[in-house]
Amino acid sequence: MKTYNLKPEIKVRDSSDGWEGYEAIAQVLKEKATDIKLKQTVLAIECYPGVNLEELRAELLPKLEADAVVYADDYALTEGQVQDKIKDSITDDRVFGILSHYDIKDFYEESAIQKAKLLIADMTGLVVIYGMGTTLLADADLLVYADLTRWEIQCRYRNEGLANWKTLNSAEDALRKYKQGYFFEWRMADRQKNNCYGEVDYLLDTNKKNQPSMIDGQSYRDALKQVASAPFRLVPYFDASVWGGQWMKENFGLDPEADNFGWAFDGVPEENSILLDFNGTRIEVPSINVVFQHPNELLGPKVHARFGKEFPIRFDYLDTMGGGNLSLQVHPLIEYAQDKFGIHYTQDESYYILDSSPRSTVYLGVKEHVDREEMRKDLEKAAQGGYRFPDEKYVNVFPVKKHDHVLIPAGTIHCSGPDTVILEISATPYIFTFKLWDWSRIGLDGMPRPVHIEHGVSNILMDRDREYADKNLIRRVDDEYEDLSIQEDVKTERTGLHELEFIETHRHWFKNSAHIHCHESVNMLNLVEGETAEVVSVDDSFEPFPVSYGETFIVPESVNEYIIRNTGDKNEEIAVIQAFIRNL
Repeated sequence: MKTYNLKPEIKVRDSSDGWEGYEAIAQVLKEKATDIKLKQTVLAIECYPGVNLEELRAELLPKLEADAVVYADDYALTEGQVQDKIKDSITDDRVFGILSHYDIKDFYEESAIQKAKLLIADMTGLVVIYGMGTTLLADADLLVYADLTRWEIQCRYRNEGLANWKTLNSAEDALRKYKQGYFFEWRMADRQKNNCYGEVDYLLDTNKKNQPSMIDGQSYRDALKQVASAPFRLVPYFDASVWGGQWMKENFGLDPEADNFGWAFDGVPEENSILLDFNGTRIEVPSINVVFQHPNELLGPKVHARFGKEFPIRFDYLDTMGGGNLSLQVHPLIEYAQDKFGIHYTQDESYYILDSSPRSTVYLGVKEHVDREEMRKDLEKAAQGGYRFPDEKYVNVFPVKKHDHVLIPAGTIHCSGPDTVILEISATPYIFTFKLWDWSRIGLDGMPRPVHIEHGVSNILMDRDREYADKNLIRRVDDEYEDLSIQEDVKTERTGLHELEFIETHRHWFKNSAHIHCHESVNMLNLVEGETAEVVSVDDSFEPFPVSYGETFIVPESVNEYIIRNTGDKNEEIAVIQAFIRNL
Protein backbone atom coordinates (compact mmCIF):
# COMPACT_ATOMS: atom_id res chain seq x y z
CA MET A 1 0.00 0.00 0.00
CA LYS A 2 1.43 3.37 -1.04
CA THR A 3 1.53 5.82 1.86
CA TYR A 4 1.01 9.55 2.11
CA ASN A 5 3.95 11.35 0.48
CA LEU A 6 5.31 14.00 2.86
CA LYS A 7 7.83 15.40 0.34
CA PRO A 8 6.28 15.28 -3.14
CA GLU A 9 8.75 16.31 -5.83
CA ILE A 10 8.26 17.62 -9.35
CA LYS A 11 10.88 16.22 -11.70
CA VAL A 12 11.85 18.95 -14.14
CA ARG A 13 12.16 17.72 -17.72
CA ASP A 14 15.21 18.48 -19.88
CA SER A 15 16.76 20.54 -17.08
CA SER A 16 20.23 21.80 -16.36
CA ASP A 17 22.10 20.62 -13.31
CA GLY A 18 21.98 22.75 -10.20
CA TRP A 19 24.53 23.38 -7.45
CA GLU A 20 24.50 22.57 -3.75
CA GLY A 21 26.52 24.05 -0.92
CA TYR A 22 28.10 27.48 -0.56
CA GLU A 23 31.45 26.36 -1.94
CA ALA A 24 30.03 25.20 -5.26
CA ILE A 25 27.61 28.14 -5.49
CA ALA A 26 30.34 30.71 -4.86
CA GLN A 27 32.58 29.09 -7.47
CA VAL A 28 29.85 29.30 -10.12
CA LEU A 29 29.14 32.96 -9.36
CA LYS A 30 32.83 33.89 -9.38
CA GLU A 31 33.40 32.17 -12.70
CA LYS A 32 30.36 33.85 -14.23
CA ALA A 33 31.53 37.25 -12.98
CA THR A 34 34.98 36.63 -14.47
CA ASP A 35 33.44 35.71 -17.83
CA ILE A 36 31.71 39.09 -18.01
CA LYS A 37 35.18 40.76 -18.20
CA LEU A 38 34.23 44.25 -17.11
CA LYS A 39 36.20 46.78 -15.10
CA GLN A 40 33.37 46.56 -12.61
CA THR A 41 31.00 43.61 -12.25
CA VAL A 42 27.98 44.09 -9.99
CA LEU A 43 26.54 40.94 -8.42
CA ALA A 44 23.20 41.67 -6.72
CA ILE A 45 21.69 39.18 -4.26
CA GLU A 46 18.07 40.21 -3.79
CA CYS A 47 16.71 38.59 -0.62
CA TYR A 48 13.18 37.71 0.44
CA PRO A 49 12.59 38.92 4.02
CA GLY A 50 13.56 36.14 6.42
CA VAL A 51 16.60 34.94 4.47
CA ASN A 52 19.38 34.35 6.99
CA LEU A 53 21.68 37.28 6.25
CA GLU A 54 24.15 36.29 8.96
CA GLU A 55 24.57 32.96 7.21
CA LEU A 56 25.17 34.69 3.87
CA ARG A 57 27.76 36.96 5.49
CA ALA A 58 29.55 34.06 7.11
CA GLU A 59 29.29 31.37 4.43
CA LEU A 60 28.78 32.94 1.00
CA LEU A 61 30.19 36.45 0.85
CA PRO A 62 33.75 35.54 1.95
CA LYS A 63 33.88 32.77 -0.67
CA LEU A 64 32.96 35.24 -3.42
CA GLU A 65 36.19 37.15 -2.71
CA ALA A 66 34.52 40.40 -3.74
CA ASP A 67 36.46 43.64 -4.05
CA ALA A 68 33.61 45.49 -2.36
CA VAL A 69 30.43 44.53 -0.49
CA VAL A 70 27.37 46.76 -0.05
CA TYR A 71 24.45 45.99 2.26
CA ALA A 72 21.41 47.52 0.56
CA ASP A 73 19.36 47.79 3.74
CA ASP A 74 21.85 50.31 5.13
CA TYR A 75 20.49 52.83 2.62
CA ALA A 76 16.83 52.21 3.44
CA LEU A 77 14.83 54.14 6.01
CA THR A 78 15.63 53.41 9.64
CA GLU A 79 13.62 50.96 11.73
CA GLY A 80 11.74 53.81 13.37
CA GLN A 81 10.96 55.51 10.06
CA VAL A 82 9.70 52.26 8.52
CA GLN A 83 7.48 51.42 11.47
CA ASP A 84 6.06 54.91 11.56
CA LYS A 85 5.29 54.74 7.83
CA ILE A 86 3.44 51.41 8.02
CA LYS A 87 1.60 51.83 11.31
CA ASP A 88 -1.68 52.42 9.47
CA SER A 89 -1.36 48.94 7.92
CA ILE A 90 -0.01 47.11 10.94
CA THR A 91 -2.39 48.54 13.60
CA ASP A 92 -2.21 47.70 17.31
CA ASP A 93 -4.17 44.47 17.00
CA ARG A 94 -2.22 41.29 17.72
CA VAL A 95 -3.61 39.44 14.67
CA PHE A 96 -5.26 41.74 12.13
CA GLY A 97 -3.93 44.60 10.03
CA ILE A 98 -4.83 46.16 6.68
CA LEU A 99 -3.32 44.88 3.45
CA SER A 100 -0.62 47.30 2.33
CA HIS A 101 0.25 48.45 -1.18
CA TYR A 102 3.82 49.51 -0.54
CA ASP A 103 6.74 48.89 -2.90
CA ILE A 104 10.32 48.52 -1.72
CA LYS A 105 11.14 51.87 -3.33
CA ASP A 106 8.81 53.57 -0.82
CA PHE A 107 11.41 52.84 1.86
CA TYR A 108 14.45 54.28 0.11
CA GLU A 109 14.75 58.05 -0.09
CA GLU A 110 16.02 59.31 -3.44
CA SER A 111 19.00 61.01 -1.79
CA ALA A 112 20.06 57.70 -0.22
CA ILE A 113 19.73 55.90 -3.56
CA GLN A 114 21.88 58.51 -5.30
CA LYS A 115 24.48 58.34 -2.52
CA ALA A 116 24.71 54.56 -2.93
CA LYS A 117 24.92 54.80 -6.71
CA LEU A 118 27.81 57.31 -6.55
CA LEU A 119 29.65 55.13 -4.03
CA ILE A 120 29.18 51.99 -6.14
CA ALA A 121 30.19 53.79 -9.34
CA ASP A 122 33.66 54.43 -7.86
CA MET A 123 34.21 50.77 -7.05
CA THR A 124 36.11 48.37 -9.30
CA GLY A 125 36.30 44.61 -9.65
CA LEU A 126 33.58 42.39 -8.23
CA VAL A 127 31.02 44.41 -6.27
CA VAL A 128 28.44 42.44 -4.31
CA ILE A 129 25.18 44.10 -3.20
CA TYR A 130 22.86 42.06 -0.98
CA GLY A 131 19.67 42.56 1.00
CA MET A 132 16.26 43.93 0.04
CA GLY A 133 16.06 46.47 -2.77
CA THR A 134 19.43 45.78 -4.34
CA THR A 135 18.19 46.58 -7.84
CA LEU A 136 17.34 50.13 -6.72
CA LEU A 137 21.00 50.88 -6.05
CA ALA A 138 22.69 49.61 -9.22
CA ASP A 139 22.11 47.87 -12.53
CA ALA A 140 23.23 44.34 -11.79
CA ASP A 141 25.43 42.43 -14.22
CA LEU A 142 24.45 39.27 -12.36
CA LEU A 143 21.23 38.96 -10.36
CA VAL A 144 20.69 36.22 -7.78
CA TYR A 145 17.31 35.92 -6.09
CA ALA A 146 17.46 34.31 -2.63
CA ASP A 147 14.01 32.88 -1.94
CA LEU A 148 12.38 31.39 1.14
CA THR A 149 9.03 29.69 1.85
CA ARG A 150 6.50 31.29 4.17
CA TRP A 151 6.26 28.24 6.42
CA GLU A 152 10.01 28.35 7.01
CA ILE A 153 9.72 32.06 7.79
CA GLN A 154 7.00 31.32 10.34
CA CYS A 155 9.14 28.60 11.94
CA ARG A 156 12.01 31.08 12.21
CA TYR A 157 9.70 33.64 13.84
CA ARG A 158 8.72 31.05 16.40
CA ASN A 159 11.89 29.06 16.99
CA GLU A 160 14.83 31.30 16.10
CA GLY A 161 13.67 34.75 17.15
CA LEU A 162 13.64 36.02 13.57
CA ALA A 163 12.69 39.70 13.46
CA ASN A 164 10.64 41.33 10.74
CA TRP A 165 12.37 43.52 8.17
CA LYS A 166 13.46 46.85 9.64
CA THR A 167 11.91 45.95 12.99
CA LEU A 168 13.60 45.36 16.34
CA ASN A 169 11.07 42.75 17.40
CA SER A 170 12.98 39.50 17.76
CA ALA A 171 11.44 38.94 21.22
CA GLU A 172 7.89 39.74 20.12
CA ASP A 173 5.33 36.95 19.98
CA ALA A 174 5.08 35.04 16.72
CA LEU A 175 1.52 36.13 15.94
CA ARG A 176 2.53 39.78 15.75
CA LYS A 177 5.51 38.90 13.55
CA TYR A 178 3.28 36.86 11.28
CA LYS A 179 0.85 39.78 11.07
CA GLN A 180 3.60 42.13 9.90
CA GLY A 181 4.76 39.58 7.35
CA TYR A 182 1.28 38.90 6.00
CA PHE A 183 -0.03 42.46 5.79
CA PHE A 184 3.17 44.25 4.84
CA GLU A 185 6.47 42.47 4.17
CA TRP A 186 5.36 39.62 1.96
CA ARG A 187 3.17 41.86 -0.19
CA MET A 188 6.06 44.25 -0.79
CA ALA A 189 8.60 41.46 -1.32
CA ASP A 190 6.33 39.65 -3.77
CA ARG A 191 6.05 42.81 -5.86
CA GLN A 192 9.82 43.13 -5.91
CA LYS A 193 10.19 39.42 -6.75
CA ASN A 194 7.83 39.76 -9.68
CA ASN A 195 9.54 42.93 -10.93
CA CYS A 196 12.88 41.19 -11.31
CA TYR A 197 11.65 37.67 -12.21
CA GLY A 198 12.60 37.84 -15.88
CA GLU A 199 16.08 39.21 -15.10
CA VAL A 200 17.12 36.66 -12.47
CA ASP A 201 20.30 34.82 -13.49
CA TYR A 202 20.25 32.39 -10.56
CA LEU A 203 17.62 31.26 -8.05
CA LEU A 204 19.03 30.52 -4.58
CA ASP A 205 17.05 28.25 -2.24
CA THR A 206 17.85 29.20 1.37
CA ASN A 207 15.29 27.08 3.24
CA LYS A 208 17.72 24.64 4.88
CA LYS A 209 20.29 26.02 7.30
CA ASN A 210 23.77 25.93 5.75
CA GLN A 211 22.45 23.74 2.91
CA PRO A 212 21.69 26.11 0.04
CA SER A 213 20.96 25.00 -3.49
CA MET A 214 20.91 27.01 -6.71
CA ILE A 215 19.65 26.74 -10.27
CA ASP A 216 20.12 29.04 -13.24
CA GLY A 217 17.30 31.49 -13.90
CA GLN A 218 16.17 30.13 -17.25
CA SER A 219 15.89 26.57 -15.93
CA TYR A 220 13.87 27.90 -13.01
CA ARG A 221 11.53 29.80 -15.32
CA ASP A 222 11.11 26.74 -17.54
CA ALA A 223 10.28 24.67 -14.45
CA LEU A 224 7.48 26.98 -13.35
CA LYS A 225 6.03 26.82 -16.85
CA GLN A 226 6.10 23.02 -16.66
CA VAL A 227 4.36 23.02 -13.28
CA ALA A 228 1.45 24.99 -14.75
CA SER A 229 0.86 22.34 -17.42
CA ALA A 230 0.36 19.09 -15.46
CA PRO A 231 -1.01 17.76 -12.14
CA PHE A 232 1.18 18.43 -9.10
CA ARG A 233 1.21 18.43 -5.33
CA LEU A 234 2.39 21.04 -2.87
CA VAL A 235 4.75 20.22 -0.01
CA PRO A 236 2.43 19.82 3.01
CA TYR A 237 3.27 20.96 6.51
CA PHE A 238 1.85 19.94 9.85
CA ASP A 239 1.73 21.53 13.28
CA ALA A 240 0.57 20.88 16.81
CA SER A 241 -2.60 22.47 18.15
CA VAL A 242 -4.37 23.09 21.43
CA TRP A 243 -7.29 20.90 20.37
CA GLY A 244 -5.35 17.62 20.04
CA GLY A 245 -5.14 15.62 16.84
CA GLN A 246 -3.90 12.01 16.61
CA TRP A 247 -5.41 10.84 13.31
CA MET A 248 -2.96 12.48 10.89
CA LYS A 249 -0.03 11.30 12.97
CA GLU A 250 -1.18 7.72 12.59
CA ASN A 251 -2.44 7.84 8.98
CA PHE A 252 0.14 10.10 7.33
CA GLY A 253 3.31 8.66 8.87
CA LEU A 254 4.13 11.66 11.07
CA ASP A 255 6.42 11.66 14.10
CA PRO A 256 4.85 9.14 16.52
CA GLU A 257 6.60 10.81 19.47
CA ALA A 258 4.91 14.17 18.85
CA ASP A 259 2.09 15.16 21.20
CA ASN A 260 -0.30 15.85 18.34
CA PHE A 261 -0.72 17.26 14.86
CA GLY A 262 -3.96 19.18 14.98
CA TRP A 263 -3.78 20.95 11.65
CA ALA A 264 -2.07 20.80 8.30
CA PHE A 265 -1.84 22.79 5.10
CA ASP A 266 -1.88 20.48 2.09
CA GLY A 267 -3.32 22.80 -0.52
CA VAL A 268 -2.64 26.48 0.12
CA PRO A 269 -0.34 27.94 -2.55
CA GLU A 270 -0.01 31.19 -0.58
CA GLU A 271 1.60 29.16 2.22
CA ASN A 272 2.84 25.85 0.81
CA SER A 273 5.86 25.30 -1.40
CA ILE A 274 6.76 23.16 -4.40
CA LEU A 275 9.85 20.98 -4.52
CA LEU A 276 11.57 20.97 -7.92
CA ASP A 277 14.04 18.22 -8.85
CA PHE A 278 16.69 19.43 -11.34
CA ASN A 279 18.61 16.21 -12.07
CA GLY A 280 18.99 15.53 -8.36
CA THR A 281 19.39 19.12 -7.17
CA ARG A 282 16.26 20.00 -5.22
CA ILE A 283 15.01 23.57 -5.19
CA GLU A 284 12.11 24.45 -2.87
CA VAL A 285 10.23 27.66 -3.63
CA PRO A 286 6.88 29.20 -2.65
CA SER A 287 4.18 27.69 -4.84
CA ILE A 288 2.58 31.13 -5.19
CA ASN A 289 5.44 31.84 -7.62
CA VAL A 290 3.64 29.65 -10.18
CA VAL A 291 0.45 31.67 -9.72
CA PHE A 292 2.38 34.92 -10.21
CA GLN A 293 4.04 33.82 -13.45
CA HIS A 294 1.46 31.56 -15.14
CA PRO A 295 -1.99 32.62 -13.93
CA ASN A 296 -3.84 31.87 -17.17
CA GLU A 297 -2.36 28.39 -17.54
CA LEU A 298 -2.79 27.48 -13.87
CA LEU A 299 -5.99 29.24 -12.83
CA GLY A 300 -7.62 29.58 -16.23
CA PRO A 301 -8.34 32.91 -17.96
CA LYS A 302 -11.78 33.29 -16.36
CA VAL A 303 -10.55 32.65 -12.82
CA HIS A 304 -7.53 34.91 -13.42
CA ALA A 305 -9.84 37.68 -14.67
CA ARG A 306 -11.97 37.34 -11.56
CA PHE A 307 -9.36 36.95 -8.82
CA GLY A 308 -6.13 38.30 -10.29
CA LYS A 309 -2.90 36.53 -9.40
CA GLU A 310 -4.34 34.81 -6.35
CA PHE A 311 -5.21 31.15 -5.84
CA PRO A 312 -8.81 31.26 -4.55
CA ILE A 313 -9.25 27.64 -3.35
CA ARG A 314 -7.77 26.20 -0.17
CA PHE A 315 -7.62 22.64 1.20
CA ASP A 316 -6.31 21.99 4.71
CA TYR A 317 -6.79 19.54 7.56
CA LEU A 318 -8.22 20.02 11.05
CA ASP A 319 -7.80 16.97 13.29
CA THR A 320 -9.58 16.74 16.65
CA MET A 321 -9.40 12.95 16.86
CA GLY A 322 -8.51 12.23 20.47
CA GLY A 323 -8.69 15.94 21.22
CA GLY A 324 -11.17 18.73 21.88
CA ASN A 325 -13.23 21.34 20.10
CA LEU A 326 -11.91 23.91 17.68
CA SER A 327 -12.44 27.52 18.73
CA LEU A 328 -15.98 28.86 18.28
CA GLN A 329 -15.66 31.29 15.38
CA VAL A 330 -17.15 33.18 12.46
CA HIS A 331 -15.75 34.59 9.21
CA PRO A 332 -16.39 38.17 8.05
CA LEU A 333 -19.05 39.15 5.58
CA ILE A 334 -17.59 40.40 2.32
CA GLU A 335 -18.38 44.10 2.83
CA TYR A 336 -16.89 43.96 6.34
CA ALA A 337 -13.72 42.28 5.08
CA GLN A 338 -13.29 44.82 2.32
CA ASP A 339 -14.01 47.83 4.52
CA LYS A 340 -11.96 46.84 7.57
CA PHE A 341 -9.02 44.90 6.07
CA GLY A 342 -8.84 45.72 2.38
CA ILE A 343 -9.10 42.10 1.25
CA HIS A 344 -10.79 41.18 -2.04
CA TYR A 345 -12.99 38.33 -0.84
CA THR A 346 -13.79 36.56 2.38
CA GLN A 347 -13.28 33.10 3.83
CA ASP A 348 -16.37 31.18 2.86
CA GLU A 349 -15.64 27.57 3.75
CA SER A 350 -16.85 24.05 4.37
CA TYR A 351 -15.99 21.02 6.48
CA TYR A 352 -15.68 17.76 4.55
CA ILE A 353 -15.73 15.00 7.18
CA LEU A 354 -12.87 12.69 6.24
CA ASP A 355 -13.21 10.49 9.34
CA SER A 356 -15.35 10.38 12.44
CA SER A 357 -16.38 8.50 15.55
CA PRO A 358 -19.73 8.22 17.34
CA ARG A 359 -18.72 11.40 19.26
CA SER A 360 -18.13 13.53 16.15
CA THR A 361 -20.05 16.80 16.01
CA VAL A 362 -20.04 20.24 14.48
CA TYR A 363 -21.32 23.44 16.04
CA LEU A 364 -23.29 25.33 13.41
CA GLY A 365 -25.58 28.35 13.47
CA VAL A 366 -27.31 30.15 16.32
CA LYS A 367 -30.27 28.74 18.17
CA GLU A 368 -33.69 30.25 17.57
CA HIS A 369 -34.57 33.51 19.29
CA VAL A 370 -30.99 34.21 20.39
CA ASP A 371 -30.42 37.84 21.37
CA ARG A 372 -27.22 39.24 19.82
CA GLU A 373 -26.43 41.63 22.69
CA GLU A 374 -27.03 38.99 25.35
CA MET A 375 -24.68 36.67 23.48
CA ARG A 376 -22.08 39.43 23.20
CA LYS A 377 -22.19 40.06 26.96
CA ASP A 378 -21.68 36.37 27.74
CA LEU A 379 -18.75 36.16 25.30
CA GLU A 380 -17.12 39.25 26.83
CA LYS A 381 -17.64 37.90 30.32
CA ALA A 382 -16.06 34.58 29.33
CA ALA A 383 -13.11 36.39 27.76
CA GLN A 384 -12.34 38.00 31.12
CA GLY A 385 -11.86 34.54 32.67
CA GLY A 386 -13.53 32.66 35.47
CA TYR A 387 -16.72 32.15 33.49
CA ARG A 388 -17.66 29.44 31.01
CA PHE A 389 -19.48 30.67 27.93
CA PRO A 390 -22.82 28.77 27.80
CA ASP A 391 -22.44 27.58 24.23
CA GLU A 392 -25.38 25.17 24.63
CA LYS A 393 -27.62 28.24 25.09
CA TYR A 394 -26.57 29.91 21.86
CA VAL A 395 -25.17 27.46 19.29
CA ASN A 396 -26.58 24.32 17.64
CA VAL A 397 -24.69 21.02 17.74
CA PHE A 398 -25.09 18.43 14.97
CA PRO A 399 -23.72 14.88 14.84
CA VAL A 400 -21.63 14.16 11.73
CA LYS A 401 -20.10 11.11 10.15
CA LYS A 402 -17.57 10.24 7.47
CA HIS A 403 -18.22 11.84 4.05
CA ASP A 404 -20.76 14.36 5.34
CA HIS A 405 -20.11 17.82 3.93
CA VAL A 406 -20.93 20.84 6.12
CA LEU A 407 -21.20 24.18 4.30
CA ILE A 408 -20.16 27.33 6.15
CA PRO A 409 -20.74 30.56 4.22
CA ALA A 410 -19.37 33.72 5.85
CA GLY A 411 -21.44 34.97 8.78
CA THR A 412 -22.22 31.46 10.09
CA ILE A 413 -21.04 30.76 13.63
CA HIS A 414 -19.33 27.35 13.72
CA CYS A 415 -16.61 25.01 14.90
CA SER A 416 -15.81 21.31 14.99
CA GLY A 417 -16.32 19.13 18.01
CA PRO A 418 -14.04 16.28 19.17
CA ASP A 419 -13.06 13.11 17.31
CA THR A 420 -13.49 14.60 13.86
CA VAL A 421 -11.08 14.75 10.91
CA ILE A 422 -11.94 17.64 8.65
CA LEU A 423 -10.76 18.35 5.15
CA GLU A 424 -11.48 22.06 5.08
CA ILE A 425 -12.42 23.25 1.59
CA SER A 426 -12.65 26.99 1.47
CA ALA A 427 -11.76 30.30 -0.10
CA THR A 428 -8.17 31.29 0.53
CA PRO A 429 -7.86 34.37 2.81
CA TYR A 430 -7.20 32.01 5.70
CA ILE A 431 -6.11 34.58 8.29
CA PHE A 432 -9.58 36.09 8.60
CA THR A 433 -11.12 34.01 11.36
CA PHE A 434 -12.78 35.78 14.27
CA LYS A 435 -12.46 33.59 17.36
CA LEU A 436 -15.31 34.13 19.79
CA TRP A 437 -14.67 31.55 22.50
CA ASP A 438 -11.82 29.10 22.95
CA TRP A 439 -13.05 26.94 25.79
CA SER A 440 -10.80 28.73 28.36
CA ARG A 441 -7.61 27.45 26.72
CA ILE A 442 -4.26 29.13 26.31
CA GLY A 443 -2.07 28.73 23.25
CA LEU A 444 0.89 26.37 22.96
CA ASP A 445 3.08 29.47 23.38
CA GLY A 446 1.66 29.91 26.90
CA MET A 447 -0.24 33.06 25.96
CA PRO A 448 -4.03 33.47 25.87
CA ARG A 449 -5.36 32.72 22.40
CA PRO A 450 -6.70 35.95 20.94
CA VAL A 451 -10.43 36.43 20.52
CA HIS A 452 -12.12 39.13 18.46
CA ILE A 453 -15.59 39.46 19.92
CA GLU A 454 -16.43 42.88 18.48
CA HIS A 455 -15.46 41.81 14.98
CA GLY A 456 -17.08 38.42 15.38
CA VAL A 457 -20.44 39.34 16.86
CA SER A 458 -20.87 42.07 14.27
CA ASN A 459 -20.66 39.43 11.53
CA ILE A 460 -22.92 36.69 12.91
CA LEU A 461 -26.05 36.29 10.80
CA MET A 462 -28.76 35.56 13.34
CA ASP A 463 -31.09 34.00 10.77
CA ARG A 464 -28.60 31.16 10.26
CA ASP A 465 -30.42 29.06 12.85
CA ARG A 466 -31.04 25.33 13.23
CA GLU A 467 -33.76 25.17 10.59
CA TYR A 468 -31.57 27.05 8.11
CA ALA A 469 -28.57 24.84 8.84
CA ASP A 470 -30.59 21.62 8.51
CA LYS A 471 -32.06 22.72 5.20
CA ASN A 472 -29.14 24.53 3.57
CA LEU A 473 -25.80 23.71 5.18
CA ILE A 474 -25.51 19.98 5.90
CA ARG A 475 -25.04 17.44 3.10
CA ARG A 476 -25.25 13.95 4.58
CA VAL A 477 -23.38 11.08 2.93
CA ASP A 478 -26.61 9.07 2.77
CA ASP A 479 -28.68 11.91 1.25
CA GLU A 480 -30.17 11.39 -2.17
CA TYR A 481 -27.95 13.22 -4.69
CA GLU A 482 -28.57 13.90 -8.33
CA ASP A 483 -26.05 11.87 -10.37
CA LEU A 484 -24.28 14.40 -12.59
CA SER A 485 -22.20 11.80 -14.40
CA ILE A 486 -22.90 10.55 -17.91
CA GLN A 487 -20.25 7.83 -17.57
CA GLU A 488 -21.08 4.23 -16.90
CA ASP A 489 -20.14 3.04 -13.41
CA VAL A 490 -19.29 6.57 -12.23
CA LYS A 491 -21.46 8.45 -9.75
CA THR A 492 -20.87 12.21 -9.51
CA GLU A 493 -22.55 14.16 -6.71
CA ARG A 494 -22.67 17.91 -6.16
CA THR A 495 -21.90 18.15 -2.44
CA GLY A 496 -21.53 21.94 -2.28
CA LEU A 497 -20.68 24.58 -1.70
CA HIS A 498 -23.51 26.84 -0.61
CA GLU A 499 -25.10 28.95 -3.36
CA LEU A 500 -23.54 32.09 -1.87
CA GLU A 501 -20.03 30.64 -2.19
CA PHE A 502 -18.02 30.73 -5.41
CA ILE A 503 -16.51 27.24 -5.04
CA GLU A 504 -18.28 24.18 -6.45
CA THR A 505 -17.48 20.68 -5.19
CA HIS A 506 -18.20 17.39 -6.95
CA ARG A 507 -17.59 13.95 -5.44
CA HIS A 508 -16.84 11.16 -7.91
CA TRP A 509 -17.36 7.51 -6.87
CA PHE A 510 -16.02 4.73 -9.11
CA LYS A 511 -14.19 1.40 -9.13
CA ASN A 512 -12.18 1.69 -12.34
CA SER A 513 -11.83 5.22 -13.74
CA ALA A 514 -13.58 8.57 -14.14
CA HIS A 515 -13.21 11.14 -16.93
CA ILE A 516 -13.21 14.61 -15.33
CA HIS A 517 -13.45 18.10 -16.80
CA CYS A 518 -11.82 21.20 -15.32
CA HIS A 519 -14.93 23.38 -15.87
CA GLU A 520 -12.78 26.31 -17.09
CA SER A 521 -11.11 26.53 -13.68
CA VAL A 522 -8.11 25.23 -11.84
CA ASN A 523 -9.09 22.05 -9.97
CA MET A 524 -8.04 21.10 -6.44
CA LEU A 525 -8.79 17.50 -5.47
CA ASN A 526 -8.31 14.96 -2.71
CA LEU A 527 -8.56 11.17 -2.66
CA VAL A 528 -11.07 10.85 0.18
CA GLU A 529 -11.76 7.11 -0.17
CA GLY A 530 -9.50 4.36 -1.48
CA GLU A 531 -5.82 3.49 -1.26
CA THR A 532 -4.24 4.79 -4.46
CA ALA A 533 -5.12 6.33 -7.79
CA GLU A 534 -3.40 8.03 -10.71
CA VAL A 535 -4.23 11.02 -12.86
CA VAL A 536 -3.84 10.24 -16.55
CA SER A 537 -3.63 12.59 -19.50
CA VAL A 538 -6.18 12.22 -22.31
CA ASP A 539 -3.57 13.29 -24.88
CA ASP A 540 -0.30 12.00 -23.34
CA SER A 541 0.80 15.54 -22.49
CA PHE A 542 1.95 14.45 -19.01
CA GLU A 543 3.09 11.28 -17.29
CA PRO A 544 0.60 9.40 -15.06
CA PHE A 545 0.51 11.17 -11.71
CA PRO A 546 0.18 8.93 -8.61
CA VAL A 547 -2.01 9.88 -5.64
CA SER A 548 -2.49 8.22 -2.26
CA TYR A 549 -5.34 8.38 0.24
CA GLY A 550 -5.70 11.82 1.82
CA GLU A 551 -3.35 13.58 -0.60
CA THR A 552 -4.45 16.90 -2.07
CA PHE A 553 -3.40 17.61 -5.65
CA ILE A 554 -3.87 20.37 -8.22
CA VAL A 555 -4.80 20.06 -11.88
CA PRO A 556 -4.14 23.27 -13.88
CA GLU A 557 -6.95 24.62 -16.02
CA SER A 558 -4.71 24.24 -19.07
CA VAL A 559 -5.12 20.45 -18.78
CA ASN A 560 -8.84 20.92 -19.58
CA GLU A 561 -9.82 17.27 -19.01
CA TYR A 562 -8.21 14.21 -17.43
CA ILE A 563 -8.83 10.69 -16.22
CA ILE A 564 -8.46 9.38 -12.67
CA ARG A 565 -7.84 5.63 -12.41
CA ASN A 566 -8.17 3.43 -9.37
CA THR A 567 -4.80 1.73 -8.89
CA GLY A 568 -5.86 -0.03 -5.70
CA ASP A 569 -8.45 -2.74 -5.12
CA LYS A 570 -10.78 -2.70 -8.16
CA ASN A 571 -13.48 -4.43 -6.14
CA GLU A 572 -13.83 -1.39 -3.88
CA GLU A 573 -15.17 2.02 -4.81
CA ILE A 574 -12.88 4.99 -4.42
CA ALA A 575 -13.97 8.62 -4.09
CA VAL A 576 -12.36 11.88 -5.16
CA ILE A 577 -13.59 15.30 -4.07
CA GLN A 578 -13.09 17.95 -6.77
CA ALA A 579 -13.24 21.70 -6.15
CA PHE A 580 -13.30 24.41 -8.80
CA ILE A 581 -14.52 27.97 -9.24
CA ARG A 582 -18.16 28.10 -10.19
CA ASN A 583 -18.64 29.82 -13.54
CA LEU A 584 -21.30 32.38 -12.61
